[in-house]
Amino acid sequence: MKFKSDREDEFSGGNPFSALDKSTVLQETRLFNETPINSRRCVARLTNLLYVLNQGEPVTTPEATDAFFSMTKLFQSTDPSIRRMLFLAIRELSNLAQDVIIVTSSLTKDMTGPVEAFRGPAIRALCSIADSGMLNQIERYMKQAIVAKSPHVASAALVSTLKMYHMNPDVVKRWVNEAQEALNSDNVMIQFHALGLLYQIKKRDQLAVSKLVAKLSRSSLRSPYACCLLIRVAFNLIETSGEGTSSQFFEFIENCLRHRHEMVIYEAAHAMVNMNGITAKDLAPAVSVLQLFCSSPKPTLRFAAVRTLNKIAMNHPAAVTACNLDLENLISDSNRSIATLAITTLLKTGNESSVDRLMKQITSFMTEISDEFKAVVVDAIKALCHKFPRKHGILLNFLGSMLRDEGGFVYKKSIIDAIVGIVEENVDARETGLAHLCEFIEDCEHDVLATRILHLLGREGPRTSQPSRYIRFIYNRVLLENPAVTAAAVSTLAKFGATCEDLLPNIITLLKRCLMDSDDEVRDRSTFYLSILEQQDRALNSKFILNTMSVSIGGLEKALSEYVKDDACETPFDMKSVPLSAQPLAEQTVQQKPTLAQKAKAQVAEIASGAAKVDMGGMASAGAAAAAAASGAGRHEIYSEQLSQVPEFAPLGALFKSSEVVDLTEAETEYVVQCVKHTFNRHIVLQFNCTNTLQDQVLDRVYVELDPSTEGFEVLKVVPCPRLIYNQPGITYALVSLPDDALQAVSCTFSSTLKFIVKDCDPNTFEPDSEEGFEDDYVLEDIEVALSDHVNKCLKANFGAAWDSLATDSQEVEETFALSSVSTVPEAVANIVSFMGMQACERSDRVPEGKTNSHTLFLSGVFRGGTEVLVKVKFALVEGVAINVVVRSQDPNISDVVASSVG
Repeated sequence: MKFKSDREDEFSGGNPFSALDKSTVLQETRLFNETPINSRRCVARLTNLLYVLNQGEPVTTPEATDAFFSMTKLFQSTDPSIRRMLFLAIRELSNLAQDVIIVTSSLTKDMTGPVEAFRGPAIRALCSIADSGMLNQIERYMKQAIVAKSPHVASAALVSTLKMYHMNPDVVKRWVNEAQEALNSDNVMIQFHALGLLYQIKKRDQLAVSKLVAKLSRSSLRSPYACCLLIRVAFNLIETSGEGTSSQFFEFIENCLRHRHEMVIYEAAHAMVNMNGITAKDLAPAVSVLQLFCSSPKPTLRFAAVRTLNKIAMNHPAAVTACNLDLENLISDSNRSIATLAITTLLKTGNESSVDRLMKQITSFMTEISDEFKAVVVDAIKALCHKFPRKHGILLNFLGSMLRDEGGFVYKKSIIDAIVGIVEENVDARETGLAHLCEFIEDCEHDVLATRILHLLGREGPRTSQPSRYIRFIYNRVLLENPAVTAAAVSTLAKFGATCEDLLPNIITLLKRCLMDSDDEVRDRSTFYLSILEQQDRALNSKFILNTMSVSIGGLEKALSEYVKDDACETPFDMKSVPLSAQPLAEQTVQQKPTLAQKAKAQVAEIASGAAKVDMGGMASAGAAAAAAASGAGRHEIYSEQLSQVPEFAPLGALFKSSEVVDLTEAETEYVVQCVKHTFNRHIVLQFNCTNTLQDQVLDRVYVELDPSTEGFEVLKVVPCPRLIYNQPGITYALVSLPDDALQAVSCTFSSTLKFIVKDCDPNTFEPDSEEGFEDDYVLEDIEVALSDHVNKCLKANFGAAWDSLATDSQEVEETFALSSVSTVPEAVANIVSFMGMQACERSDRVPEGKTNSHTLFLSGVFRGGTEVLVKVKFALVEGVAINVVVRSQDPNISDVVASSVG
């Protein structure tokens, strides 16, 4: 039929269903009760109903039931269009309406009837309303349908059976012979669906799956879809066994690289690329076929090939070098996603001599892509500069030119991030990078970026050969920008004055001019910094200008609120009660939602970042924890809130530190236990997250019994978990007092045993069969308390100034050790950072390439109780790794404890 001209105007270019109303559509289902049945109108009403249901409109159970029973009258019609739409509507309403089982006989009749067009849809509809009890009734019909000669009937039966397997696997397992017969079909989809069903039935039996793969790998499957599925099954077997390329199935996957179908070839190459422990030599065949795909006329194959090559280049860049010429040809590809992937892959695989040529090619390419893809290229350039640090000049110049081009905030931020990263990693690139950033802030439209650049200038600028060259750019921000940027510029000027003595008189003059600023924040900062700088005290400069407080904003707010609530307020507020933040306040940025650039980066580059939700079991307020998480609080605030709800821990004071989660059992055991160590000033609280994986048991009065190896550690209190039921986590605590001797309190090993009362229960309701049970225990892994549990991270932006400020009033302890367990300096650095639990400053935890014979590590932290600790560790590679540890702190005992603990 053809619409009239006015109706054509109404529907042209729009959605003809946009004006549908749910209530009207449901009322119109009464049309199905009319006699005789009007086929055209009924099909239109069913179409409207399906559209409304698929738009997510909420339909109540009475509404769905009324519509469903109205539809059942349409079984009287033999019109094919009505019957097909009816099957679809039944499937959509099967989970909403009541008593849908009433149409079982009608669907069974269509399923076994002579009309082939009805049989497949009837099977799908019947299986959507069937429950586990009905499977035995329709088993004979399903077996017949699986081996039916009609391809669409057999395919519908196999797919429906696959879905019903989760409902009643015992019944479906009896259909293995029929599925095996369907696997021999000449139809490609039947073969694919039959293999999927067989794997689902046998996947819990690894030996049976291995036999299935071994049998089918020797025969030639006609279906490319089945071949792809078989490759994935073989890949899972290889990964599970851990045999890698020595597995018997690796040869099968490698042989699939010579398959006649492109989809199978790519699936085999993709599987090889994702194997753990595969070498560049083993990847050579896969790289060869991907190289051929790069010149394919099909865009999908070119995209798949270059994306997979990009992933290979992350771990085996040398293996992709042979494809560089083909990748260069893809730079001009009309599909910008392919071109972007080609560029980023070339940046990872190119050698140092090809950098100049690549940059010239990218220059023309960058003008043709969107900001999202430009951000991906910027990240690749940053990685290239890390790989070839001597090429920082041309790479920074390229990034600088990109900064001058038009672009949005996300694009500009990615460039700033790249330049900042290069400047921080490469000392030789410092002045070039700062020059580009100074030029950018002259016309920067984004306050966040300008503030970040000013912070970087304050940290890196005084260390350059001519710090005075940056003063003009900084002071221009005072004169020309809004208060937020002006305040940041004032802080940056103060850092120059605190670091460069020859510039101090000029800085003081400029700060005095800022005293007349119209913004109170700018005036306050200027007054504060002037009062510090005019005293010319290095210790004050370090404490109040160069190394500001690294405290948690949420923790500071909470501590101040609690202090104000105290009516007495007899003692001054103690800043040591505020939890620390490892990131300095000046560097903290507002977290934003994932951007399009981040989504594009995930899609294009395939670069793949928990806290488990724990049921407090009635011992702490889960609501408070959820509220803290919703408000953006950190894990310290969440743990602190949870512990404060336990009455036994109220006298302990402020929480100092919480450790990462430590597994005390294997993940597959019947009882899964994890431990978190919470450190207070004089105590440690051990939190045990417990899970019972046995469905027929309930555990009552669950706690962990501890046996410390060091004298002075005493278990004061145990807070048991009242009950653990299947798969619902619970928490038990143990309160441990620390020895008075700080050196003795640093380390201890606890033997731990899980204690509980076992009761058999109903596996469905989890109700105990009786109130009587029996005591049982389960041995856990030992718990180690080390130096890192007593030290919190505290970043010092200017470690040298902080070190010098502690020279006069601190106690310095020096020790020399030899590390026998490591053989390289980078490994020794990583071990020391992990052991001491302090913050590595000035990126000193990164050992420059080519300088691995010696290194100096700067560490900063706060010891339990609030004592600041600074550590210098010098490494030397001399028949092993020798280290020299120098510790400074305000407490001589703490210095001795930290230095001695290394040995």
